[in-house]
Amino acid sequence: MSKFLNEFKDFAMRGNVLDLAVGVIIGGAFGKIVSSVVDDILMPLVGMALGGLDFKNLSFEIGKAKVMYGNFIQNVIDFLIVAFCIFLIVKGINSLTKKKNEEPAAPEAPTEPSNEEKLLSEIRDLLKMKQ
Repeated sequence: MSKFLNEFKDFAMRGNVLDLAVGVIIGGAFGKIVSSVVDDILMPLVGMALGGLDFKNLSFEIGKAKVMYGNFIQNVIDFLIVAFCIFLIVKGINSLTKKKNEEPAAPEAPTEPSNEEKLLSEIRDLLKMKQ
């Protein structure tokens, strides 16, 4: 039993699992913020622009069933806003990571020797001839 618990502890303490847990918690809180922005700010403005329409109350009945399609519209808008925000965050992280991982280009090797190298070669050759 102790081996099983140790394996579980090793699994739970891996970086990926902890990162995932933090991501889920922050994502949940972020989702609430976005839902509040949509529910409390955007949708009332959109409803007002559409003549006082309240999306939460949009529905139709089929027999005794009431289909609340207004909530569906609101949830789709929530999803699109969250997806767009996550896209922007991932795009920003990718651009930072790309800049960090880029290595400076190595300077090109000169094709012919410089004047200094030519002079040094001549001096070397002259010294060799004197010996």
